Amino acid sequence: MEMRKLGGQGPEISVVGFGAWEAGGFGWGPRSEEESIDAIRAALDAGMNWIDTAEVYGNGRSEELVGRALRGRSDEAMVFTKIGASRSGYHREGVRAGIRGSLTRLGLTQVDLYQIHWFDPSGPPVEETWAAMAELVDEGLHIGVSNFGLDLIERCEAIRHVDSVQNQFSLFRQSDRDELLPWLVENGIGYLAYGPLAFGLLTGAIDETTRFPEDDWRSGSIAMGYYREYFAPSVIGGWVEKVRRLRPIDERLGIGLPELALRAALDVPGVTAVIAGSTKPDHVRSNAAAGDLRLDPDTLAEIEGIVAAER
Repeated sequence: MEMRKLGGQGPEISVVGFGAWEAGGFGWGPRSEEESIDAIRAALDAGMNWIDTAEVYGNGRSEELVGRALRGRSDEAMVFTKIGASRSGYHREGVRAGIRGSLTRLGLTQVDLYQIHWFDPSGPPVEETWAAMAELVDEGLHIGVSNFGLDLIERCEAIRHVDSVQNQFSLFRQSDRDELLPWLVENGIGYLAYGPLAFGLLTGAIDETTRFPEDDWRSGSIAMGYYREYFAPSVIGGWVEKVRRLRPIDERLGIGLPELALRAALDVPGVTAVIAGSTKPDHVRSNAAAGDLRLDPDTLAEIEGIVAAER
């Protein structure tokens, strides 16, 4: 597995990491806890050396399952987690309580990266939250932000260095590409791409006829903006058509579409690593294969032409 340094001051991480959002259960339909644990362990076996989770995933359940999966193997993986406004809150005391709660659920004495999950405009100023996060650096943590734009990152950077930014990025979502990613490179900040398979669209297993369980957010039953962006009846057909046009490329190369999509995202300058989640060990192993894949410039240009075309 290819390794890259997370920003200028962070650890060396595998270019594909395991995302444990689905393991939390809520919003993803029926989930087997044991299968989720097996998937996490398959990620370690396949060379992923970090796991991304959050206190809000399944209301803490994801962290608990990550902790169970790492029993006896905690030296094989770094753990990245996030504090949420809807759970611990973003005041200084909330940040302190949040990290303690995460460590308890994970069964660890330390995590490797602690992140603000979303900016909360109704909460304390971001400077207050980031100052509290900065205190944790002195205790050995790296700190980062998630779902932040450049203006908020600059406000944090003025107080203490931001080790990483975790935003949505894939072949279908590249809004950070032109402005934010070059700025992050210039300032020694790593970038973790979540949703690199467009929440399943870029696996090729979803089309206009796919029906999701009622408790899966992709059914539209849960108010999430991602549904309107990708899965609403008015838009899904355009994305599926792009997937169909990508198919000949992965078939020509003899690889799976997820591998192609993950590697293409990794080859965008400024992207440090991608977060690929699944509760299926076989899918995890397929995702990990992207870490050793190489795409030539002509293939990357061909992919870019397809995804940039109007829907």
